[in-house]
Amino acid sequence: MTTDDTPTPSPAPASSHAIQAELVAVLVAVSAGQPRIMTTRHGQTLPCGPFTMTHRTLQQGMRAWVESETHHPIGYVEQLYTFADPERLQQHGARNIAISYLGLTREQRGSNGSLNAAADQATWRNWYDFFPWEDRRSDYAQALLETRIVPALRDWAQAAADPAGRAHRLQRVHYQFGLDEDTPWNEDFVLQRYELLYEARLVSEALRQADSEPQPAACAPDGTGRPDTASEDVRALPGLAMLYDHRRILATGMARLRAKLKYRPVMFELMPETFTLLQLQQTAEAITGCWLHKQNFRRLIEQQALVEETGETTLGQAGRPAKLYRFRSGVMHERAISGSKLPLVNVQG
Repeated sequence: MTTDDTPTPSPAPASSHAIQAELVAVLVAVSAGQPRIMTTRHGQTLPCGPFTMTHRTLQQGMRAWVESETHHPIGYVEQLYTFADPERLQQHGARNIAISYLGLTREQRGSNGSLNAAADQATWRNWYDFFPWEDRRSDYAQALLETRIVPALRDWAQAAADPAGRAHRLQRVHYQFGLDEDTPWNEDFVLQRYELLYEARLVSEALRQADSEPQPAACAPDGTGRPDTASEDVRALPGLAMLYDHRRILATGMARLRAKLKYRPVMFELMPETFTLLQLQQTAEAITGCWLHKQNFRRLIEQQALVEETGETTLGQAGRPAKLYRFRSGVMHERAISGSKLPLVNVQG
């Protein structure tokens, strides 16, 4: 650094301070009307692996790693975000970055009901196990928000050092958790809500970070990580913790997919080849965590010409025949759903 504080070029970092990259996948499926994510280490981490120069692109590297390790094909893929916080450290002190991807697929189960995969105890988990407050269809989530989350956040807001800080914190709580009539719950704010709970030290990861030294990254260069536990802290809110920053990465993927549903027909990747309109609606409800108005939802699907009848039926609710549909050929390549919104029911009553 020169006397005028102008940065000077730095020499190449030593190997102990090298930057190492890992690929982390938020792999989503919907099964039996529930949103599911692939996890490893008995639900403690997302699938992850080192990026190597043998891959032509990052996306190719992520797809190849996940498919080779889990024997599970991935459909739609897009990059989420690169996480490079200073606390992302390897065992030997090297800086680690995580390049995350969202992948959509259909869940495949073996004959014993477990994931048809061999990668490090890979299993499917309901993503609301990690974020129970995000499922607004659930009475439990409503009670959790009303009796624990909102009171705890208001206490945290009142603990700010000055009136301006208290007002700012309270404004964030009301906006991100939809506590005012003019700012209702926004299902896309998954990450913002998690980060607010983290800042207020209401989730296990924040308490663990405050109580211990920084952890190594989830996947070391050889594809392994330090054995550890994501055990719950009794001081934290309900919701399964994950190792490292993987629950934050999961929140990013959830938010991206929820937002994507409103302008791209990405549900195509989550549905079987044929389906009923009720199954399509239930998939949208599972992802958004909100009830949808049945007639408005079907009207939207019809207006956007996303699906077509197959001419076949299946037994629906109450044993009545229900028409089977499929996505129109080429719908994913033709256009986005311009300016449309999912007809979300007012869950606040």
